[in-house]
Amino acid sequence: MTTGKPEPSWQITQLGAARASWANGEWCLALPAASGAQYHDAQISDYRTAGDFHNAPPLRLSLMARFVGELRGTAGFGFWNHAFVPGERGFRLPQALWFFYSSPPSNIALAKGVPGHGWKAATFDARNWHFLALLPVAPLGCLLMRSRRLYAALWGIGQRALGVQEALLDAALLNAYHSYRIDWWADGAVFYVDDTEVLRADSVPGARLGFVAWVDNQYAIVTPQGHFGHGTLAVSQQKSLHIRDLRIARL
Repeated sequence: MTTGKPEPSWQITQLGAARASWANGEWCLALPAASGAQYHDAQISDYRTAGDFHNAPPLRLSLMARFVGELRGTAGFGFWNHAFVPGERGFRLPQALWFFYSSPPSNIALAKGVPGHGWKAATFDARNWHFLALLPVAPLGCLLMRSRRLYAALWGIGQRALGVQEALLDAALLNAYHSYRIDWWADGAVFYVDDTEVLRADSVPGARLGFVAWVDNQYAIVTPQGHFGHGTLAVSQQKSLHIRDLRIARL
């Protein structure tokens, strides 16, 4: 699949004031200055519902991307299982392989040594049996993680169970076009920026996933210490994600 031109199968989502458009060989996912009183989201995807997920390894995602404006909320591109969208019913334990940006006050601090916000290459798989086996003791585990000593000693177990592997990327990449690639194999994935490897993950979701690229005004808080929250942010000036040369191909 490629977006040398828009294909009928690409699904466009425009919520609130956000808009998605195609012109001059690129997608523009834009969010104008807007109130934080509601959720705004512009995205393209290759599915209508979870039943349409068809991406599975071995697979390569490649594209060129840049961001314009002050980023407030989240944005990115890659594969996921449509875990949670504000205003929609239902929640799935999340699975993802993607390039993901979040701004403060987001604090998704699930990888040791990696900040809870910023521009990242990341994997997540909360539907594997390791995490499901730990769910009954999760409340106790969150309390234990509030001890710095126990967090340092034990959180690695929780991180591996969640399939979380992350690499923080240079924020300067956001302001100009760069090439991004994910090579997804049955037993792992390799992330590249400008043909340089930035993350090698040895644990990846085993289920079929959907492709998504988006920009929104959402924030989320998820920490090993049991701090959870989400909401929407006011956007003071237009921000946008621009994508060209988007390709999804079998390896």
